[in-house]
Order: sequence, then structure tokens, then C-alpha cells
Amino acid sequence: GGDSKAAAVPAGGGNETMHVFSLASGHLYERFLRIMMLSVVRNTRRPVKFWLLRNFLSPKFKREIPALARKHGFDVELVTYKWPSWLHRQTEKQRIIWGYKILMLDVLFPLGIDKIVYIDSDQVVRADLAELWDMDLKGRPLAYVPFCDSNKEMEDY
Repeated sequence: GGDSKAAAVPAGGGNETMHVFSLASGHLYERFLRIMMLSVVRNTRRPVKFWLLRNFLSPKFKREIPALARKHGFDVELVTYKWPSWLHRQTEKQRIIWGYKILMLDVLFPLGIDKIVYIDSDQVVRADLAELWDMDLKGRPLAYVPFCDSNKEMEDY
């Protein structure tokens, strides 16, 4: 119920929209994407806007996602970007997806978006994303979850 979200509100309140980027390719990963999106929304009181890469979504998913957003109270926008002609054209779909996740981030979103969190479509978010959203990156351009806590080189990131 709604009472379970009360603990998710940050101590200082806060209603800044959290921006989440993800992508999916194929019906299975679109199903995972729906689950991930609901797991984010159900664990926070903050507004959430999902930015999804249009290029690999099925027509059915693109038709259905606005109704899911209305039903669960989040915003969604589909973004696209044509692979630049000057960049070596990739033929393997997975490499194209990686390129969009890494190389094209600065051109996929409007300039007014100061921060965006990437979440793989097959992840389930079990805590309030606001904790990660509010993290002070101390001027660093990016942050990520370390692969393990035994990697000493990653302690300052």
C-alpha cells in the first residue's frame, strides 16, 4: 500500500524529478524493463521520468508505455539518435546498444538534464533511488556501483 513509501522520503523532503535512462531489445527485455520501471516508482515518492531508447523497442511496447506511465504516475520519453556517419558503423546489435549506452549519452538528452541514472532493464530496484540521486559526486562526471569491495583502486569513486 501507500504507507510503505513513507520511509522512502528523504529527510529533507525533495521533489526533484529523477531521470532514469534505460533500453531494451526484444520482448523479454521489454518485460524486464516494465518490471524495473515499476520497481523504481514503487520505492520512491519523488517524480520519476524514464528516458528510453526508441531504436530497439517494439511497436507494441511503444504503443503501451504511455498507458503504463499514466497508470503508475511517472513520465516517459522516447529518445533516438542516428548513428553518426563519421563513426565506424557497427553490425553486431550488442555493440550498437553498448555504443548508445556509452558514446551517445551527451546527445540523447536535452541540455537541461543535469543528471541521469542508467539502470539496466533487467534490474529490480529495491530501495529509494533518491539515495543515489542525491549523492554528491564532488564534481566528478559519473559514478557507478563498484564490481566488488576488494578493489582498492575504486575506493575514492
